Amino acid sequence: MEALLPLMIQMISGAVGGNVASGVLRQVGVNAMARTVAGAIGGIGGGMLLTIFGIETPVTGLIADGIGGLVGGGILATIVGVVAARAR
Repeated sequence: MEALLPLMIQMISGAVGGNVASGVLRQVGVNAMARTVAGAIGGIGGGMLLTIFGIETPVTGLIADGIGGLVGGGILATIVGVVAARAR
């Protein structure tokens, strides 16, 4: 269970970050489900990057997972929105 908690935090915060970034950028070409899935995947990637680079510490691990998820989800959802807009 302890191994799944950071992953769940990354996914949830990534989904939130993806939807917020798409809302701020007014990306109407991408539906809510695609933004949420892209954000969740980006959140996992962002959290993994923090772990790889050693930015995460045991005390701030869950906070770092949340922040990495928000940023990673926002970035990937933005990229998906730009690619979808260019494809039209």
